[in-house]
Amino acid sequence: MKIVKIYLASLLIILGLAGGLAMTIPTTITANATATWKRPSQKKAYPNLKKYKRAYVKVSVAKQRVYLMNGKKSLYTMVCSTGIKGAPTPKGTFHIQNRGKHFYNATVKEGAYYWTSFKGSGAYLFHSVPVNAKGKYIVSEAHKLGKRASHGCVRLSVADAHWIYSHVPYGMIVKIH
Repeated sequence: MKIVKIYLASLLIILGLAGGLAMTIPTTITANATATWKRPSQKKAYPNLKKYKRAYVKVSVAKQRVYLMNGKKSLYTMVCSTGIKGAPTPKGTFHIQNRGKHFYNATVKEGAYYWTSFKGSGAYLFHSVPVNAKGKYIVSEAHKLGKRASHGCVRLSVADAHWIYSHVPYGMIVKIH
């Protein structure tokens, strides 16, 4: 669906009231053909982590971002949602653990795809935006990406979660601050 908003200052021209004045016609066009929560966070390609000897994952709770790092250099940035006030994302240094394609937690009535554990062998995860019991994305929750919204995990776009699930190796360092 494309949402197009056009603001025209040309009414004066149409009515013949411009009188030779130079006019600027402001235009704003917004297209929402594919939801941002489905796509990679950046237009550039994900990095090949095998090429970087000092690669690790850094999470900024303050900025709601996940950074793929090599030493002090940022290789790629992902938009995320970390834990809400009553269920914060733990801060500290952790390591990538186990992973899986899907989970569902009946207690909170949410699940996700492409989960990768970083603490507690499945207690704290990187994962996609939430899904319901039928595995359908919860769009209202997906639109919260970039704001605190989880129960302690790190939510990512579907593409970003899939990439971490597929490419970040077991044991890689995760630093959350």
